[in-house]
Amino acid sequence: MPQKTALITGITGQDGSYLAELLLAKGYRVVGMTRRSSTDVHERIQHIVDDIEFVSGDLLDQSSITTIVANVRPDEIYNLAAQSFVPTSWTQPVLTGEFTALGVTRVLEAIRAVDPKIRFYQASSSEMFGKVQATPQNETTPFYPRSPYGVAKVYGHWITVNYRESYNIFAASGIAFNHESSRRGKEFVTRKISDGVARIKLGLQKELRLGNLDAQRDWGFAGDYVRAMWLMLQRESADDYVIATGRTHAVRDFVRLAFAAVDLDWEQHVVVDPRFYRPAEVDLLVGDASKARRELGWEPEVSFEQLVEQMVRADLDRLRAIVPG
Repeated sequence: MPQKTALITGITGQDGSYLAELLLAKGYRVVGMTRRSSTDVHERIQHIVDDIEFVSGDLLDQSSITTIVANVRPDEIYNLAAQSFVPTSWTQPVLTGEFTALGVTRVLEAIRAVDPKIRFYQASSSEMFGKVQATPQNETTPFYPRSPYGVAKVYGHWITVNYRESYNIFAASGIAFNHESSRRGKEFVTRKISDGVARIKLGLQKELRLGNLDAQRDWGFAGDYVRAMWLMLQRESADDYVIATGRTHAVRDFVRLAFAAVDLDWEQHVVVDPRFYRPAEVDLLVGDASKARRELGWEPEVSFEQLVEQMVRADLDRLRAIVPG
């Protein structure tokens, strides 16, 4: 059987790193599209960087994407690149739209122009549900995004559906609920918590300042979620799938478990800071992934409790390695 080629946008991000690992283990030729940068952004994939081919491209530039697709000739494209930090989408709403919404169209246009048989995965998001219209959320729940990021993801999702139905392109969307890991950026609340807990445990800081502790999310492990992405592109026909654990937890639960992992009382260290509240909050997200379980045979393997402990332990190990004494 000939070797498959996968092109991943956003390969240097959390999901891109886990997906690259998975595909390499399955014998794929993995090509990662990255933007030109004067700094080394390969931290998350340093351990596999020699096994990946890199091409320079930009989701803002149609010609660069089309050229890459024509040169690489991938069997599968995973579009994971986006301006994905929700708070930044309020300060940079136009850029968020260019990357997270129109960027999807540019990749689909490149597929249409070069080879419509290329299979395409779009990273949709639970943030599309926003002010939820039903609980739990599944593939038929109406979208009501509450941030420029959520709005852009809705566009990306529907343009994927549109190209699938209009041009018969194999284009699938995974509506992924929050998925975390020790590779998550420190600007995200889960990693901010795990890093803060490790720093407090090691005496590097005294308090952890957070926003809304009552916001509830369905948190899973990123390594589990990229498996679902791959499974979607192995189907006979393309469709959209919610990827979630079906369990919801408040930020407060994450905080409590993280501090408990290092035998500390969170209430002694956490300060609620209104500066970290969102202009429009998404209060409750919990996904119904029964379709993915049924059709893809997908199940999350890492529990919420295991995830929190893994993240805290990883940050403790990282900090101990760089902190003298």
